[in-house]
Amino acid sequence: MTESAFVHRFEPARDAGSRPLLLLHGTGGDENDLLGRGKMISPGAALLSPRGRVLEHGMPRFFRRLTEGVFDEEDVRRRAHELGDFVSDARQRYGIAAPIAVGFSNGANIAAALLLLKPEVLAGAILLRAMVPLSDPPKAELDGKPVLLLSGQADPIVPASNSVRLAALLSESGASVSHRVLPAGHQLSQADVTLARNWISNVSAEAA
Repeated sequence: MTESAFVHRFEPARDAGSRPLLLLHGTGGDENDLLGRGKMISPGAALLSPRGRVLEHGMPRFFRRLTEGVFDEEDVRRRAHELGDFVSDARQRYGIAAPIAVGFSNGANIAAALLLLKPEVLAGAILLRAMVPLSDPPKAELDGKPVLLLSGQADPIVPASNSVRLAALLSESGASVSHRVLPAGHQLSQADVTLARNWISNVSAEAA
């Protein structure tokens, strides 16, 4: 697997002290979708933004689903390993540290799968409207990796019980999870950006 396996955008860091961000779009998005939000969440950070390689009715995704909310779990596993290999290759090519994933919807789900299947790939994650990606996940050793999970109280796609289960699953695997439920639906709001920016600032301060 080489970095060319994913169409992607890379923007070098303007602040050498910032942790790189891996930007993972939702269904129908592309490698440009989250660049603006990435810059708002962590100004000056390097941005690595791949386009999902699965097409659903012409819309890019990071893995297949059977119906809304029901994932093709064999494909989830395969695509998570492909994405992990891409990130490892891109780190070498661009000379960056392990990134913090910023994923929305389908992108958040593949980021959660990466945490469970290839935890060494990520330094942490901001999961926006994420669901449990695997019904029988492996036992991961997340060793205190920071994770911010932002759910929408009125989200018609992600049941509240599912996001609570994801937070518990990641916590039980050793992640340091902060789970916030916002007065929002499935779409992102300014509150998501503000909370993510404050969270990553705190994570960076603690790391320093």
